[in-house]
Amino acid sequence: MNKGKTAVSGWLLRPAERHVWCVLAVVLAAGAVRVGLRHPDGGMDDAIVVRAAEAWLEGRSPYADRHFLYLPGAVLAAVPQALLPASVVRFLVPAGVTAGLAFGWACALRIHAVPWRSRFAAYGLLGLALGFAPFGHLVQLGNWTVASAAALPLALLLACRERWVAAGLVIGAAVAVKPLLAPVVLLFALARRWRALGVAVGVPVAVSAAAALVLPDPAGFFTRTLPFLLSGEDSFVRLYEASPSVVLGRLGVPQAGATLLAGCAAAAGLWCARRRWGRGDAGPARVVECATMLMLSAFLVSRPSYDHYLLCVVPLLLAGALAPGAAVRGPWFWVALVPQVPGFSWPWLEPGTRRAFRDCFTLCVLAVTVARRCVRRGPVTLDSAGPPEAVEQAVPVSRAAF
Repeated sequence: MNKGKTAVSGWLLRPAERHVWCVLAVVLAAGAVRVGLRHPDGGMDDAIVVRAAEAWLEGRSPYADRHFLYLPGAVLAAVPQALLPASVVRFLVPAGVTAGLAFGWACALRIHAVPWRSRFAAYGLLGLALGFAPFGHLVQLGNWTVASAAALPLALLLACRERWVAAGLVIGAAVAVKPLLAPVVLLFALARRWRALGVAVGVPVAVSAAAALVLPDPAGFFTRTLPFLLSGEDSFVRLYEASPSVVLGRLGVPQAGATLLAGCAAAAGLWCARRRWGRGDAGPARVVECATMLMLSAFLVSRPSYDHYLLCVVPLLLAGALAPGAAVRGPWFWVALVPQVPGFSWPWLEPGTRRAFRDCFTLCVLAVTVARRCVRRGPVTLDSAGPPEAVEQAVPVSRAAF
């Protein structure tokens, strides 16, 4: 059995054939071009940020639009798009989102020492593009979640290479645009990397403060956006939120009780992340599982919480599939992803406004799957399988494949 698994791993680590890369390129390009042809603004979510930048250029407050949920730094970051012709933006945005997701996948692979040119790399990205609905949703919306989906694997790759301050800089830069990766700051506290923690916190604070000084409404994020997020009164946004605190409320559970249950689940996830870090084993699995647990815990209780947020964690977990004991190798990881298969439908959940129920199922099952991996000591992995010579003997792959 072990020899069979080793042979499969060795086959997946060998360089992918040229026709596989051609198919992958066609799939990615077709998805980006399709969005460009259908959406003249490059995507609904990106258009919100661009409109905020246009409002600032015209001397108006970008926070007048209550759907603009970003920090002040995002306003300045969107200015180049606001100055470009719409005919360019409509194709540039989906292409940029696709490139960002591919970059994040590449960084996730390198965390686990998987070659970029391997069959696993090509088939994995192809599977995400064709078999994981949030991938297409993110490209279609042009949501700036792509910055977090690209930054988190890069930061964890730097952390695994003991470049913690650089990792803190990457996380801080991503948070300065969109605070989605704020929970990962706790990873630096768990690792007692105080300089990296200071950088991760200081960068978004400094960028936000500097950007706010040039806005006509410097405190708009706190006076308009933050109350909007806390109140959750927007009926349109509420239909697509996957957080259990929202979904349980839609099922008739009192809002206070739903929020309490989601908060308890998030607290349990934080405990699991802390316990995972406390195991102290060497290798990338510790960093990746702890970071993904922190993110999933936040998604359980945060508002809003959308399906494309999963692109911050799923590629990281999937990239470690070749390591024995990985969460991906359990059946429940794949059960969690079943509702995210394009074209898959559940009875009574076909309307788009009910998609949040499927997304909530994926989020909860995925969180439980990673939590179980965090609290249980799994089998020996490649991280602890012995010296490099032993690992090379176990997985007979030519160095040329790397």
